[in-house]
Amino acid sequence: MNQLRLAFADLADGLRAWPIWGMLGWQDVRQRYRRSILGPLWLTLSMGVMVGALGYVYGDLFKTPLDDYLPFLTVGFVAWNLISTLVIDSCTAFIGATGYIRQLRLPVSLYLFRLCWRNLIIFFHNALVFVAVALIFKVVPTWQLLWLLPGLAIILYTGFWSGLVLGALCARFRDIPQVVSSLVQVVFFMTPILWKPELLTSRPVFVQENPFFHFVELIRGPMLGNGISLQTWAVTLGCALLGSLVAFFMFARLRRRIAFWV
Repeated sequence: MNQLRLAFADLADGLRAWPIWGMLGWQDVRQRYRRSILGPLWLTLSMGVMVGALGYVYGDLFKTPLDDYLPFLTVGFVAWNLISTLVIDSCTAFIGATGYIRQLRLPVSLYLFRLCWRNLIIFFHNALVFVAVALIFKVVPTWQLLWLLPGLAIILYTGFWSGLVLGALCARFRDIPQVVSSLVQVVFFMTPILWKPELLTSRPVFVQENPFFHFVELIRGPMLGNGISLQTWAVTLGCALLGSLVAFFMFARLRRRIAFWV
């Protein structure tokens, strides 16, 4: 019971320390592009070039009109980039903060809030690519776009509790980050990002029973004006709530050992 109380206090203290993790998150993005001319706009430019090249090739490969395929592909990549980086970065959330953890008495959860904030900043940089695509192909936003905010909240919440588990386990077992990175690459090709769900009629398990598809739809649906299905709400909320309960108990048990593992 004492471990649970201390774990909850750590989460509350980490949330209250928003000036610290807010500053660290901004610093992470700026440091990555330090002394470059475009700075963080390289995020937008690299995403735009990749989406444009893949859209031109795969649009012709799938015999899909570019004005229909490119917005779909762009939003899919923007959503997938947020989800995948949350998972992959979670593996090094504590390892990358070794200096802070060993020298400063700060809440351990602070480094996960930092991770989520950093990736949210990158998401909005990448979202500028979709704004450009939407203007070119006349994708008109609808009131369904409002669902983007709760969708992002669910994704960030899920990314946070994933970090509680992966961050601690990867600090203890250093082979796990490589395993997770490889699995994320496999899931990318099994999730409707490059291809549309209706193209896979013989094996719908890769769509409807793929939780990553539903997390992508939390962003793709509202941005394309299609809304979010009840099944997607059920799957994502179920993963977020049930996963967070398991993660909290694991974090309560492992929290004190993280400083010795990093």
